[in-house]
Amino acid sequence: MRILLCCAGGFSTNMLMQNMKKVVKESAKLNEEDFKFTAEEEIDNWDVVLVGPQVSHKIDFIEAVCKPKNVPFAVIDKDVYGQMDGATVLKLALVTRKKHEMGK
Repeated sequence: MRILLCCAGGFSTNMLMQNMKKVVKESAKLNEEDFKFTAEEEIDNWDVVLVGPQVSHKIDFIEAVCKPKNVPFAVIDKDVYGQMDGATVLKLALVTRKKHEMGK
């Protein structure tokens, strides 16, 4: 799964991305080779877009970019983001993609 993280500045999202990578690496069920993470502006070739709470006010713009390309997206909860909870954010990515695949 290719996960794109969108934020305002980049530093905190990079820390969160590192925590998500750590969760995958330490997991007995997840394979590191099945995941790719980045924080950039282009959504092409990504399986899911996760939006930092600090830019959630731009969700209409994000939706306008993601929907035509059929890329699912979700906003990360501010408390989860603030705690740098990589496991919960990874779960959000997995659930968002699964729901999208199921057509919900």
